[in-house]
Amino acid sequence: MSSIAPSLAPPKSSEAIRSIQSQRKRHAVAQARRAPFFKGKLDHVNVEGLDDPAEWSRIPILDKDMLRSMSDVEFYRDFCLPGSDGDGVSEYWRSGGTTGRPLFYPRSHRDLAAAMLGFCRVFHCAGVTPPQRVHCSFPLGIHPAGQMMARAAEKCGMGVLMAGAGTTTPSSLQLELIDKVKPEVWMGMSNYALHLANLADENGRELASGSVKLVVCSAEPISSAKREKIELMWGARLRDSFGMTEAGMMGAEDGEVGGFRIWTDLFFIEVVDPHTQEPVPDGQVGALVVTPLFTNNITPFLRWMSGDLVTCETRASGNGPFSVFPVVRHAHRTSGFFKIKGVNISHTELEDLLFRQRVINDFKCEAVTVRSEDALRVFVEIKRGCDAQAASLDLSKVIRGTFELSPEIVILPLGTLAKEFEASIKAPRIIDKRE
Repeated sequence: MSSIAPSLAPPKSSEAIRSIQSQRKRHAVAQARRAPFFKGKLDHVNVEGLDDPAEWSRIPILDKDMLRSMSDVEFYRDFCLPGSDGDGVSEYWRSGGTTGRPLFYPRSHRDLAAAMLGFCRVFHCAGVTPPQRVHCSFPLGIHPAGQMMARAAEKCGMGVLMAGAGTTTPSSLQLELIDKVKPEVWMGMSNYALHLANLADENGRELASGSVKLVVCSAEPISSAKREKIELMWGARLRDSFGMTEAGMMGAEDGEVGGFRIWTDLFFIEVVDPHTQEPVPDGQVGALVVTPLFTNNITPFLRWMSGDLVTCETRASGNGPFSVFPVVRHAHRTSGFFKIKGVNISHTELEDLLFRQRVINDFKCEAVTVRSEDALRVFVEIKRGCDAQAASLDLSKVIRGTFELSPEIVILPLGTLAKEFEASIKAPRIIDKRE
């Protein structure tokens, strides 16, 4: 049943992908049946009929609340499997997200070997070739993305400087290292890419004239305005990637189409209505459901609803080797908002508006209470050589014209926010400080 081995090279055809999925879906169900957590939940499923969508849909969907309701003892005892055939736990991956109790997923040696393929494909998809140099600013902590991306770059033949985020290596030193080592590729969180660019600008440097020609990001949504700003400040093209701790690195941008090419030979995906759990047509927004096909040796995730709202295009265009895969795009419906004086302000829309103001170097926004009334306070740093007063008036006008709300604009000295954001993995640019 488990004879198929995952491959770094993409399959040649959709038929080849379906053949892999057919075999590995049966293996995924067999793995789940070994876990006490699934006892009695899969007895009605015909394993030989899983290629029929109706039969596959009889498998209950698994979500975060189901796992978080378990104690640590119950999780490791009832959900996780013991290693088999000499394949034991190699390391633990922290669950993603910033809310709720984090879980730490055991990963076996076979899990890591399969997961590594997905991480390596990010570089192949972006056209990175050895012996390019890579500066890694992903956090190198208990979340796996940084370590796996750095290892994957090494495995692909690149030379890697593992700086970690600013909490590991101060950002001023990171800029020095970029100047000295002259990497062609920088990788890290998109907000940290902006942080480094703003810090460089404060110090009179221009990353756009430096060695980096490719920025690789992951783990944060990137709007078109944010992408434009990063590419402008770095003088480099940006490629985003998408994964989740429960599965691995699942896909990346290939530059041919907007969105992520999802490695469907490694992960079986569905897009369903979040309420009815029925499949939605191609191109319509639904909840992403994932079944890992090879990284399930100890954690038998089966029809995992990740919380991502996406669209999927199964017949996306393209001519490259990765065009055999479907394209998934985030719907960005889960981004936050707050209401000020009756006006709903989307965090994403507000960020985009500020990212597009070329005279603004950096910013943060706060919803505050002033004399018992709600207000929007916007802190901005103005680019060197620009008229701060005129910029403040223009920004106030733009925000008022977009959201019908007059903000309070606070001009900060260059570098103020860089120091404030230094200790943050994700820069807190929009905060609700009302009681």
